[in-house]
Amino acid sequence: MSWLKAIEDIEELEDAVLDHNLIERMQQESLSYAKREIRFSTPTFKEYSSTEISGCSSNSFPAFSITGGGCALMCDHCQAKILEPMVPVVKPEILEEKVRDLILMQNLQGFLLSGGSNRRNEIDYSRYYPVIEKLKTEFPHLKIAIHTALTDEASAKRMEAAGVDTAMMDVIGAQETIRDVYHLERSVDDFEATLAALSSTNMEISPHIVIGLHYGRILGERNALEMVSRYNVGALVLVVIMPFYAKPGTFITPASRDVGEIFLEARKIMGEKPVLLGCARPPGMAKREIDTYAVMAGLDGIAFPADGVVQVAEAINRPYSQSHACCSIKIGNVAGSGLASACVA
Repeated sequence: MSWLKAIEDIEELEDAVLDHNLIERMQQESLSYAKREIRFSTPTFKEYSSTEISGCSSNSFPAFSITGGGCALMCDHCQAKILEPMVPVVKPEILEEKVRDLILMQNLQGFLLSGGSNRRNEIDYSRYYPVIEKLKTEFPHLKIAIHTALTDEASAKRMEAAGVDTAMMDVIGAQETIRDVYHLERSVDDFEATLAALSSTNMEISPHIVIGLHYGRILGERNALEMVSRYNVGALVLVVIMPFYAKPGTFITPASRDVGEIFLEARKIMGEKPVLLGCARPPGMAKREIDTYAVMAGLDGIAFPADGVVQVAEAINRPYSQSHACCSIKIGNVAGSGLASACVA
């Protein structure tokens, strides 16, 4: 049965504008990934529920910001708003206190450590490494992910030594985007050098590519994909620009079809490496269209899936599971033909 026919009765997609030719191409390419399990991630750093699956009320995988809501870079696409829902931990002792409380009270499984960048797109975590080392020694089950920003090999080795499990960074493939959107005097080569530095460690490396980062246009994404493919990363995370974070009128929402094309290209370029759709993407019908393409393009995971997307997976016979952790970290899976809503026990 054609995939278009298989999804025609999904109520949540009745008003979706899907490109038939693209879906047909995705179905033709599906032999290499049709049986790969797709993981629906519902990390606990924001509330979530859909018509098909539930989030987790336990704060088992929060996100912390070492700068609170502050960021010196203030890129056009974000304006530091992505930091606002994170828990502020502006001193190492605050991080330790909050983590210990959450382990005791809410069965903490791990956390994401992030923060705002300086004007060179760097984040100094050095004060926090002794706390991370202590926590990992006492609670070895904790999975710790960190947004690295740009860094060098010495700093990457220090992260590894502290016990960080997963390192995440944005990869930008267009010099124009670095200059115009980030207002940053760094080069594309600096982003690849960070990839190389992180890849010299034993941490899981999960680079992120923001589709439509250049004011909603597709520019540099394919170069970024090629950069990532040259390294032994644990997973590639794709996200889609969300114009409502930016100043009004500066960004457009990328066409869902164009996003789907990047998904299909990422699947081909990355081969057997996991390719995931992360938290950030436009809401509403655009999200349903984008998530539908993600399932059909063979992506391995979707964070906070849109309504109807579980039905899409069922319609094209892709197995699936649910996790209450960050999409880059595999803990707390709930597998099966129907998704359970139980939190990590």
